[in-house]
Amino acid sequence: MPFSDLHLSDALLKAVEDSGYTEPTAIQAAAIPPVLMGKDLIGVAQTGTGKTASFVLPMIDILAEGRSRARMPRSLILEPTRELAAQVAENFEKYGKYHKLTMALLIGGVAFGDQDKALEKGVDVLIATPGRLMDQHARGKILLSGVDVLVIDEADRMLDMGFIPDVEKICTLIKAERQTLLFSATMPPPIKKLADRFMTNPKMVEVARPATTNKDITQSLMPTETRRKRDVLRHLIREDEVRAGIIFCNRKTTVRDLAASLKRHGFKVGQIHGDMDQSDRIKELDRFKDGEINLLVASDVAARGLDVKGVSHVYNFDVPWHPDDYVHRIGRTGRAGQKGVAITLITPEDAEAIANIEKLTGQTIPRRQALARAAAAPADETDEAAPRRRGDRKPRESRAEDAQSRGQSQDQRAPEAAREAEPRREARSRDGRDRDGRERGRDRERPRERDRERDRDRGRDNRSRDRGDRDDGPPIGPGFGEEGVPAFLLVSART
Repeated sequence: MPFSDLHLSDALLKAVEDSGYTEPTAIQAAAIPPVLMGKDLIGVAQTGTGKTASFVLPMIDILAEGRSRARMPRSLILEPTRELAAQVAENFEKYGKYHKLTMALLIGGVAFGDQDKALEKGVDVLIATPGRLMDQHARGKILLSGVDVLVIDEADRMLDMGFIPDVEKICTLIKAERQTLLFSATMPPPIKKLADRFMTNPKMVEVARPATTNKDITQSLMPTETRRKRDVLRHLIREDEVRAGIIFCNRKTTVRDLAASLKRHGFKVGQIHGDMDQSDRIKELDRFKDGEINLLVASDVAARGLDVKGVSHVYNFDVPWHPDDYVHRIGRTGRAGQKGVAITLITPEDAEAIANIEKLTGQTIPRRQALARAAAAPADETDEAAPRRRGDRKPRESRAEDAQSRGQSQDQRAPEAAREAEPRREARSRDGRDRDGRERGRDRERPRERDRERDRDRGRDNRSRDRGDRDDGPPIGPGFGEEGVPAFLLVSART
C-alpha cells in the first residue's frame, strides 16, 4: 500500500517522498486513517516500527486549518524524556516543511525565558515532558483548555518513570471534547485504567512483536567477571576497530565512571545520562554524529529514541534489567540495511536476565570465548594504562612489601629501644613517681590509646578508598551509614 492511499494531503505526501519513504509501516497503515477521522486510538507497537509518524503525519493535516492563540496550544504531545520529545519535534519539522505550523518544545534543561516567549506567541503543536509542563502551568504561563488533540506517547515508559499521576492531572486540565491518541509498547493494567478513564471508544491498533531481532545485527555474549568488565570492554573495542559505537549502562554513575575510565585510556568518548543538562546532551550527541568522538556511553533513559546513522557497534556493559530494553539498545545499529554488531558483557549473576532476553527474542544468543589476555590480567591491573593519582591505593603486593619492610625495621630497632628505655624506668623509680603504679599505668595506656586511634583512622581511610574504587555503588549521603541507613536509626537500634 502506498502513502497516497491513506488520504493525506499532497503537500504532506511530497514531504514524505522527500524523506525517501514510499510505503507506510504496519502501524502507520493501520493508525493514520482512524486518526484522520477524528477517532481516539490506542496503538500498541514497539519502538522502531514507525509509530511516531503514525500520529505526526495525520496531526499535520488535522492542524493545517485553524490558528493558534497566545498561551493556548492547539495540540499537546507528552513524551517521557527530553530526547524523545526532541525526536518528535524533528519529525514535525521534516514532514511539516510545506505547512505553516508553529511548534514549541517544553522540556527540562532549557531556560524558562525562551519557552515563555514561544508560548506567548501561540503554538499549533506543543511537545512536552510532564514535569516541565506542570511547572509552566503552575507558573500561569500556559492554558490547556484549547487543546484539540492529545497524544500520550510511550505510556508504559511513563509508568516506569512515575509520570502517570502527572499525566492524569494534565488530562483533567484539557477539555473532554478532544481527540486522544495513546501509544505504548505494552498495556499493563495501570495503562488500561488510564485509557478507560480518559478515552472515548478508542480504536485498538496492535502490531505484533517481531519474533526475532534484526537479522542484520550480529549478536554475541562475552562471559567475564564483574571486576574485569572494563578491561574486557577495552579489548573488544580495540579488536573490533569500532567506527561508531554506543555503550549502554544501567546506572548514571556507571556511565560517568566508565566514560572517565575510557578517556584515561586514550579513547575518544562522550557520555549522555539523565543528570546532564539538555544543552550538554545535545553537544555530546553532535560530537558523536560529527565523528569528533567514536564512542558514546549512555543510560537507557537518555538514549531512549536515540536515532544516529552509521552506528556500527553496540556494547551492553550491563545486561539490561528489562528484556525489551535489550531489543531497543541493539536496535541502534544495523539500520537501513547496514550490518551491525551487538556484544553483551555477562557475569554468572546475569543468567536469569539473559534467559528472559532469549525467551523474548525467540533465539539463543551465541557465547564468545573469554578473552585470554583479559582473563589473565590481575584485577588490580584493569586500569593499568591510567596513571596513579594522589590517594590511590597501591597494589596488594606493594602494600605487603611495605608492611614487611616496616616490620623488619621495627625488629631491628627493638633491642636498641629497650636499652634506651631502661635508664628512664630506673629514673622514674628513684623519683618515686610510680610508687603506687598509677603513673606507670597511665604511661602504658597513652601509647595504647594512640595506637587504637591510629588504627581507627587507617580503617576509615581504607573504607573510603574502597568505596571510591567501586564502579556502580551509589554515593552514601551525609548522616548515613555504610548500608544507607540514617545514622539516628543506627543509634536508636543500639540503644
